[in-house]
Amino acid sequence: MRAFKADLHIHSCLSPCGELDMSPRAIVEKGLEKGLDLISVCDHNSAENVGAVMRAGRQKGLAVLAGMEISSREEVHSLAFFDTEEQILRLQDIIYAHMNGTNRPEVFGDQVVANEFDEVEGFNDRLLIGAVQLGLDEIVEAVHSLGGISIASHVDRPSYSIMSQLGFFPEEVHLDAVEISRHTSVRKALAEIPGIEKFTIVSFSDAHFPEDIGSAHTTFFMEAPAVEELRLALGGREGRRVSQTALEG
Repeated sequence: MRAFKADLHIHSCLSPCGELDMSPRAIVEKGLEKGLDLISVCDHNSAENVGAVMRAGRQKGLAVLAGMEISSREEVHSLAFFDTEEQILRLQDIIYAHMNGTNRPEVFGDQVVANEFDEVEGFNDRLLIGAVQLGLDEIVEAVHSLGGISIASHVDRPSYSIMSQLGFFPEEVHLDAVEISRHTSVRKALAEIPGIEKFTIVSFSDAHFPEDIGSAHTTFFMEAPAVEELRLALGGREGRRVSQTALEG
């Protein structure tokens, strides 16, 4: 068993809100500089830069999970994690089939697709900043059907969170954990968010700028940087666990 210092919520230059210097190789290099053992890029409603980040991670020696941040019909954000690019692209197919609209770069920003050498390969013209026409329960079910993990994003935030949009944790939505932002702590979240005590709480950076990578992290005690190990850690099973020390604040 070893400790994995993880930041699993990072946006690349594909996200319209992400900076252009959040390129695949730059993200990996900054993650290593910050002492991270495991990262995931979770762009809005797309995984087109995931493969590049995973390849850059293999080249540089940093473990990378395939990820995505999805905005539901209710405008609730959630994170999805998988082991492979193939799995996340299957989820992307589902998400793309339920999206509408075209990006307006002059309003929302460029959505840059880059390779592992930080070369621009193209631009995504979908409206990634928008909500998909799937409910949160449908998204979580789709993630699980493909073998992934689903975590509610930044539940303490006053917008685009399960609490801001719904005001409670629906029993029919089978989340694997909840994320709090770097602007709060476990202690404060437990005091202020009804029902959060039912879930394992994690915290990641939600970085949109290189300097923010690793500004919040969670340590997982696992055998390997893999989704099934992460699932065991979130459930506190078979000796795997989540360290709350860095989250207490």
